[in-house]
Amino acid sequence: MSLNSTPSAERLHLAFFGRRNAGKSSVLNAVTGQDLAIVSDVLGTTTDPVSKAMELLPLGPVVVIDTPGIDDEGDLGALRVKKSYQVLNKTDVAILVVDSAVGITEQDNALLEKIKDKKIPYIIAYNKSDINAVTINGENEICVSAKSGENIYELKELIAKQVKGLENQKHIISDKLNKGDIAVLVVPVDKAAPKGRLILPQQQTIRDILDGHASAVVTQDTELENTLAALKDKPKIVITDSQVFAKVSKIVPNDIVLTSFSILFANYKGNLRLVVEGVTALDRLNDGDTVLISEGCTHHRQCGDIGTIKLPALIKKYTGKNINFEWTSGTEFPEELSKYSLIIHCGGCMLSEREMQYRLKCAQDESVSITNYGTAIAYMNGILKRSLAPFPDIMELCAR
Repeated sequence: MSLNSTPSAERLHLAFFGRRNAGKSSVLNAVTGQDLAIVSDVLGTTTDPVSKAMELLPLGPVVVIDTPGIDDEGDLGALRVKKSYQVLNKTDVAILVVDSAVGITEQDNALLEKIKDKKIPYIIAYNKSDINAVTINGENEICVSAKSGENIYELKELIAKQVKGLENQKHIISDKLNKGDIAVLVVPVDKAAPKGRLILPQQQTIRDILDGHASAVVTQDTELENTLAALKDKPKIVITDSQVFAKVSKIVPNDIVLTSFSILFANYKGNLRLVVEGVTALDRLNDGDTVLISEGCTHHRQCGDIGTIKLPALIKKYTGKNINFEWTSGTEFPEELSKYSLIIHCGGCMLSEREMQYRLKCAQDESVSITNYGTAIAYMNGILKRSLAPFPDIMELCAR
């Protein structure tokens, strides 16, 4: 993916499901016009979900996902089916490919129930219609042939119809700024920072500020004091990386709004009210409690890593308790959460909004408190209320 590409987390995720040899991989290839998925007459050719970011007309930037057959057998097959179902957590539109000669099966109906439970827009595509004619019963059903290309164009149009209105219309911060306002972004550059580039939330925030016709001034925490002094006009807001929250809060005058990238992203694609309510669980932690620290991306962890080193150390210092910690990263997220006294999640910049919402809902369903990095760090430093100034309705929830 090029530097100018839309990040995968911001793309619509289109997932193709179906029984083995229903032709889902062939339909996916026909829709995309590329050989993205391996096609074979051998049952179970697709053994793991395969994702590809691409431009797909008339939809624009998307991620297409091919999944293992939902009727796979045996112990290994059950694991493959489980992976297919897990893909639903990040699916914006599901395309269920059905062999028209077989029709809807028990496995198809089970998947459809899950799709409906999760309120995911879906399409049923009856493949091999050049061989077997099928009577269509709904406006989200269509007969296609991956082999002959019959109705593939119409399938893409039908997908576009399901997609309409799904785009994230939220803003990161531009809706809080006026034309000409100045936003200062504090970006520490240390050995963990990727050389030659900014991390995704920083890039996206800068773009969002520019889209709002405001100005972004980017500086390091070591240069922040000089940067503020050099500005002719006072900035409207300072947005900082969470790991230097405490240092930055001492530099930024109280009459300037201060927040973090993590807090902004909790509002952008998560549930800021929920993570603010959840952060108070830090005050209820006891010796032996287990805290889950979860990240949406995978990266090489280095000395001083925020998730594995800095955050656990801050929690132990704040609580004075002997806390156990567990970690997950990437697409990994536990199905069973009841063992945890608190979940602290990253900002979720690498996750789609649907997947981030799924994780929050899992915690809610099991009555497990969940918060995120920026909210937790601000709370433990006694500056959360100040950091929520861009969101006055939520700031009222916070006593400190």
